[in-house]
Amino acid sequence: MNKSKGWMESEISKALTKWEKDFLGRGSVSVKTDILRDMIIVSLHGILTPAEYALCESKEGMLAVKRSRTSLVESGVDDLKEMILEITGEKVKSFHTDLSTRTGERIIVFKLFNDLEKQLTK
Repeated sequence: MNKSKGWMESEISKALTKWEKDFLGRGSVSVKTDILRDMIIVSLHGILTPAEYALCESKEGMLAVKRSRTSLVESGVDDLKEMILEITGEKVKSFHTDLSTRTGERIIVFKLFNDLEKQLTK
């Protein structure tokens, strides 16, 4: 099957949502994936719990939520890299993530060894 850019983006979003539910115990409200050059950029909305939002009202609480959420995601990074390889056929060179405690949004960037977007638009 010839995999399209849109198909891959959709599959990555679905797989990441499933991973969140299986690994973290709950999924985000919405996930959007974009393939751009040699990067896969994933935007996840609605990932914080009401208790985490309450904690984020203080600087110490906000830092604690960021630390714990980042540690959780980092501990599953090998699964995420494997998921990207299975869907795209590309290996992940590096993984970057950050979380906004104000909006409850997480951005994940998978940096690949090759320009996947160029391959898909040939």
